[in-house]
Amino acid sequence: MGQLIHTFTVESTDEIIPKVKQEFGDKALIITNKQIRAKTLTQKGIYEVMVAIEEADYEEHLKSIGKTLPKKTQKPVKNFPSEEELSLDKPNEDVILDFSNNAKNKISSKTKKIQDQELNSLNDFKERLSEVSSEISKVTNIDPSQIQSPKQYDKKIENFEKQINKLNDKMNLLVDMMWDNKAEMRKNLIIPPEFASIYKQAKKSHMQEEHLEAIMKATVENMPATMKTNKEAVQRYFYSLLRNMLPCRVESDIKKQKIMMLVGPTGVGKTTTLAKLAFRYAYGNKRYKTGIITLDTYRIGAVEQLFQYAKMMKLPIIDSIEPKDLDEAIKSLSNCEVILVDTIGNSQYDESKLAKTKEFLSHSNSQIDVNLVISANTKYEDLLEIYKNFSFLNIDTLIVTKFDETKVFGNIFSLIYETNIPMSFFSIGQEVPDDIQVASSDFLVHCVLEGFAKGRDDE
Repeated sequence: MGQLIHTFTVESTDEIIPKVKQEFGDKALIITNKQIRAKTLTQKGIYEVMVAIEEADYEEHLKSIGKTLPKKTQKPVKNFPSEEELSLDKPNEDVILDFSNNAKNKISSKTKKIQDQELNSLNDFKERLSEVSSEISKVTNIDPSQIQSPKQYDKKIENFEKQINKLNDKMNLLVDMMWDNKAEMRKNLIIPPEFASIYKQAKKSHMQEEHLEAIMKATVENMPATMKTNKEAVQRYFYSLLRNMLPCRVESDIKKQKIMMLVGPTGVGKTTTLAKLAFRYAYGNKRYKTGIITLDTYRIGAVEQLFQYAKMMKLPIIDSIEPKDLDEAIKSLSNCEVILVDTIGNSQYDESKLAKTKEFLSHSNSQIDVNLVISANTKYEDLLEIYKNFSFLNIDTLIVTKFDETKVFGNIFSLIYETNIPMSFFSIGQEVPDDIQVASSDFLVHCVLEGFAKGRDDE
């Protein structure tokens, strides 16, 4: 089965959507609508509407209203109308659609001849836009003999502005894109113009090129055909695809004792994050008896700060110096439902301190959840190095901090894309205890494509 193209007329633009839904159902796509007769004092205006719908969807709609598909309308179409059907010689709104589809067809051609003739020259690109602009001017040319009143004149001006706005949208897409100049960089990945803006946003986020190319390829190949020419539909689909690529650990009610160990390099905010988590578990919507253990005896200032936090929150805290002492410390907090363990702050290259942390885990008989704390303002290559050097601790989740200290988040996306380790919490600011929230894929995708906005919480 293919697509069906239908054309009908209405007397007002207000009738278009109701008639499309009534005659063809919610899955029909409006390709064009154009005025073929102007409204005057003696006669009503007429608008011609062209819609496309998958044959199966049309049959399903007709069945739902007790009708069957007439044989004479069974004309499957795999693509939108050809260049001959939507010629630039025809002064109507179809010119804009034809230009977009023509650009996509020319870009998708693998022959050097077509690329040289149609896509490889910026000047030619500008000239083609000028042609389209000229045609739109013809479409909206006002015949003085048809102007009967100031109101009708205003209507003509309004239609003209709508045409110009549509042209601007197409120009913005193509200016963002310029695929012909970047074919080698894109490894011959062919992307329609409507995908240009979303590609540009993702690119600016510092997402890894190979990840972005793979995602764009999956989007182009799997997106339903009826959505590909709609910029808003492309953006919604891309958002959804990115969200599904980001695993998050769902936080459920704690039934048995939960022990969380925070590990990670110096400077990422482990101690502050631990304090935020301690308050969240001890004084949040559902309160749990919470205790703290610190294994970090190297940084005196950090230890003192953590003891001060524990004192303010009235929580028990124990420092454990030797690996063999960890289980004893956990036993001392046996009445606690949640135990948070702060570890030695060290560089990801400091093998001796990393081995010491591993020794604590090896000597414990308790089930300990290991959470790697990373900073959002760390470049991707360093994030990957941090993960690789800490991965021998068997990382369960990632906690991402310092959302407020960067404007790009594609590095975090690429790390999760590469490792497939689920996120558990985001530390979104400096305030203790407020600036902590459960990790959300929707929140991170929003940060990647639109930037971080404090106060947006998708829990």
